[in-house]
Amino acid sequence: MPLGLIALAIGAFGIGLTEFVIMGLLPEVATDFAVTEATAGWLISGYALSVVVGALGLTAATTRLPRKAVLLGLVVLFIAGNALTALAPDYTTAMLGRIVAALCHGAFFGIGSVVAADLVAPEKKARAIAIMFTGLTAANVFGVPFGTFVGQQFGWRATFWAIAAIGVVAFAGIALLVAVPRTEGERVSLRTELGAFRSGQVWLSLTVTVLAYGGMFGAFTYIAYTLTGVTGFAASAVPWLLVLFGAGLVIGNAVGGRLADRSIDRTLLGFIAALLLILVAFGLLAWSQPATIAILVLLGAFGFATVPGLQSRIMRYAGGAPTLASGANIGAFNVGNALGAWAGGLGIAAGLGYTSPIWIGAVITASGLVVMAVAAATARPAGRAATGTLSTVAA
Repeated sequence: MPLGLIALAIGAFGIGLTEFVIMGLLPEVATDFAVTEATAGWLISGYALSVVVGALGLTAATTRLPRKAVLLGLVVLFIAGNALTALAPDYTTAMLGRIVAALCHGAFFGIGSVVAADLVAPEKKARAIAIMFTGLTAANVFGVPFGTFVGQQFGWRATFWAIAAIGVVAFAGIALLVAVPRTEGERVSLRTELGAFRSGQVWLSLTVTVLAYGGMFGAFTYIAYTLTGVTGFAASAVPWLLVLFGAGLVIGNAVGGRLADRSIDRTLLGFIAALLLILVAFGLLAWSQPATIAILVLLGAFGFATVPGLQSRIMRYAGGAPTLASGANIGAFNVGNALGAWAGGLGIAAGLGYTSPIWIGAVITASGLVVMAVAAATARPAGRAATGTLSTVAA
């Protein structure tokens, strides 16, 4: 395994920590800035929206630059954003810091996926992407609880200083360990990158990403309410139960990457179908504590097992110009997050109870499965030819 993948994973760990750790620190942040928790919550929403902007804008703006140099610049932006958040004298400055840090998120994962795939043999590309995304899953399992603990013990600003320090380590690792050749593919024009979006398979892949990931997050966004209001767990048990979900993310990411290298479409169809079954089972068995414990692990596993395949698929059909399409897919994950959270919230607001987000998530996932089936069916006779055409155009 190239050591450069570890450096990319460290960067992914820091970025994942930045995104999620604020959820456990909202009370401290709200108290410090004398704002309501609802207002403090915009530090999460503002970050998510900025991820989409950065995934498209920064990736498009840097298409002609060497990818390694771009990655290093993005890590500098990440360090600066977290340092600004830690130093923020008021809420507005903290929001600005969050936005600056978020701008690097989508572009880092989008460009980093391309770089990770280039570090290994063609038959190991999905596994390489999975290794990089291991940093993101590890942030959920280990980083967020630890970051929350640090913030509660030493103040929330200490957590963001620690995240900035992780950024410094990632910068050094990428600078020393990631070797990216200066190929023509690194300096393709924006017009060539945009040409990848002429492929119907690219658009189908983006749609599957939104729906498959959105379905999982439709259920997960309101999971604390389901666990306490339906399953009957104490609120103090929720963080530990979420660790189980995080463990499932790690397992699913590793297995999904390995299987996607064998057959991307069959792997995605299988995992999305399994995710749909898990959501249906959760909706039916949410009252059972033993069943819910098992379902949380499986929900994380099957939900995140799709990620390496989804990222690899869009890069395949983008041909020789995968960078912007890869970044767009990271944006699609965040659009899916927003879609699932919004749709699940509608169910609760309509008085349908705390299992309604699970059923809504199942419907969204079922839609994703249909689109994936269409994508796989239409790719079989023309997928290789389409890929070759795009590669020729890009060259």
